[in-house]
Amino acid sequence: MNSTVVTFPNGQVNGRSAIVGVVPVGARHGLVVAETPFHPLDHTWPDQPADRGTIGGLALTDCVTGASDGGEIHLGADIPVRRGADGWQWLVVHVTDTPLPVGAEVELAVDATYRDALSAGHTACHLAALALNAALAPAWRKETATDALGHPDFDQTAITSSRITEYGSLDVYRLGKSLRKKGFTADELDLESVAGQVNEQLKAWIAAESPVWLDIPGPELTARRTWHCGLPEGEVSIPCGGTHVANTAALGHVSVRLEQGEQSLTMHTAVSP
Repeated sequence: MNSTVVTFPNGQVNGRSAIVGVVPVGARHGLVVAETPFHPLDHTWPDQPADRGTIGGLALTDCVTGASDGGEIHLGADIPVRRGADGWQWLVVHVTDTPLPVGAEVELAVDATYRDALSAGHTACHLAALALNAALAPAWRKETATDALGHPDFDQTAITSSRITEYGSLDVYRLGKSLRKKGFTADELDLESVAGQVNEQLKAWIAAESPVWLDIPGPELTARRTWHCGLPEGEVSIPCGGTHVANTAALGHVSVRLEQGEQSLTMHTAVSP
């Protein structure tokens, strides 16, 4: 069995392919095809949920990452090697309640409305992170790694979890001792002011109608794809395996809300297309 060819990075939501394997998933059935438009949940950084849709007319109950070295197919958190490990085949596993036979040619149809909502949320998530980095730049007391716009990269330094939702995202950052040692101080953060700066920056970037695209080095699931956006300040890029809109104008309006806990900062991002 070869690694699954994926077409979702190119924006595809439909396809036709042959079933090349079936794996038990509890009481359900995991269908593997040669080529798929479905984006599965990434077990290493599960920020974007799996696509919804149908395979061979059957509704998917889940869509997960699988891996095999030629023997057993391991799923999600049970994969025993690092993503992209040599000698392993990396698979998209479409989970259904009913099995389909190996060799059958099937139509694959992604729920395009749901995909669009997640794509908007994911692009907004990246833009909000860059805007947050800029707004928090004065809180750094030491030099640290910078983002593509030259601001201290709070997002990549402090992120603990990210969850893409329909037309939004939820990002949680740590504010503990280790971050203070790196030079970031949260003692006098004015969250209302910071959020205001982020929202003004997002408004400007959306108004600029900046193009968004993915660098896709190969058709395999584990290809190291990169998100790009041609902002007025310059082109920015972030490693990313998800899906996105093609232009910031498609986001309509994006706003963030910040909450500070004892050891954390949470950013709620909402898109109103």
